[in-house]
Amino acid sequence: MDPTGRLELRVDRSSPVPLYFQLSQQLEAAIEHGALTPGSLLGNEIELAARLGLSRPTVRQAIQSLVDKGLLVRRRGVGTQVVHSQVKRPLELSSLYDDLESAGQRPATRVLVNTVVAASAEIAAALGVPEASEVHRIERLRLAHGEPMAFLCNYLPCGLLELDTGQLEATGLYRLMRAAGITLHSARQTIGARAASAAEAERLDEETGHPLLTMRRITFDDHGRAVEYGTHTYRPDRYSFEFQLLVRS
Repeated sequence: MDPTGRLELRVDRSSPVPLYFQLSQQLEAAIEHGALTPGSLLGNEIELAARLGLSRPTVRQAIQSLVDKGLLVRRRGVGTQVVHSQVKRPLELSSLYDDLESAGQRPATRVLVNTVVAASAEIAAALGVPEASEVHRIERLRLAHGEPMAFLCNYLPCGLLELDTGQLEATGLYRLMRAAGITLHSARQTIGARAASAAEAERLDEETGHPLLTMRRITFDDHGRAVEYGTHTYRPDRYSFEFQLLVRS
């Protein structure tokens, strides 16, 4: 049964907003609010067009716009299927684990590396420690609904807290910090993008050369001490950063 049949889809022909966009917005809202759940198969475009009194090209354009956003996927022999909605991360000092949980994305973690290394000049400068001094390095693959979403590489000063692999796979790094009595206060963050290397593409189930979101962050506690330096890469079809901009008076 076509799940869109349960939705109250309407288009306003007197509106200056294109009909395809009106339809795509309603379908996107249904996905975001859970009325169209991940894995749902949309019905035949011809039937949907007939039900709404729209042309098939209009319906196809609406669906394609959601495919382009990563909310729908066309599978040969299967049809058009709802995938997991994109996580929109507000620009605040929060962890990816917490953001995924609040978005209902069922986060999971694979710890790939948990070791102690000598700090390079870059890492030493970020953490405010002597170059070549020992720091913790952890590499994790963060998944949502079983699909890779982000690769996280973090460095922490030694002696800050115990970094148990089992705990890192069970919860988020910031939760472990807070449980250890560390009060996170502020961070400096840089967001960018780059083409995926072969190794990055393999980790994130992407194609080599596809764009990835990048983020670098230095996090400080309430004493002004750098407690974490992270370099992360994200799949842009599953993740985005959300900003609120204010006019400076």
